[in-house]
Amino acid sequence: MPKVFPGRFTANPQGDVTVFMIGMRFNQLWRVDKWLPVFVAMPRMIAFLARHPQDGLLGWHLWIGRTVLVLQYWESPEKLRAFASAKDRPHVDPWRRYVTSVGDHPAVGIWHETYVSSPGTRESIYVNMPEFGVAAATEHVPIGAGQRTAKQRMGQEPPVNGA
Repeated sequence: MPKVFPGRFTANPQGDVTVFMIGMRFNQLWRVDKWLPVFVAMPRMIAFLARHPQDGLLGWHLWIGRTVLVLQYWESPEKLRAFASAKDRPHVDPWRRYVTSVGDHPAVGIWHETYVSSPGTRESIYVNMPEFGVAAATEHVPIGAGQRTAKQRMGQEPPVNGA
C-alpha cells in the first residue's frame, strides 16, 4: 500500500509539464479480437518508457473500467510526439495495426488529449494522499507560506500576512 502523507502538499514542477491523457473504450465487450490488441499495447509502451527515461515520460497513472484512462506527464509535447512517431519505439506498429484491424469498426474506441501546463497556469493540492499526479511525476512538497490558496499556488494572489 502506498505511503499516505498526512497534511497538505502540492507539486513543484520546474517549468512546463505536458499532460497527456490517453485511453480506450470497450464498446463491444464480446469483440475481444478487436479490443485485446489495443488493451495490451499500452502496458508494453509504459514498460519501454520506464526503461528509457530519456524519451521524456515523467510519470503516469492508470484507471481501468469500461473506459480505460492513462494519465501521463511528459517533459514536453515535442518528446511525446517524437516517441509517438519514432519507428524504433513501441507506438507506430500498434497504431498501424489498430488502423488496419479495427479502423471504423465500433468494437473499441481510442482517444487522447494533450495539454501543456506552464507555471502560473496550474495548481495542485493533495491532502492526506500518497504521492500522486504531477507531484508524483515531478516534486511532492508540503504546502508552505504563500501557498495556502489555489490563487497563491498559481501565483495570482500574494500571500496575506505570511500565510
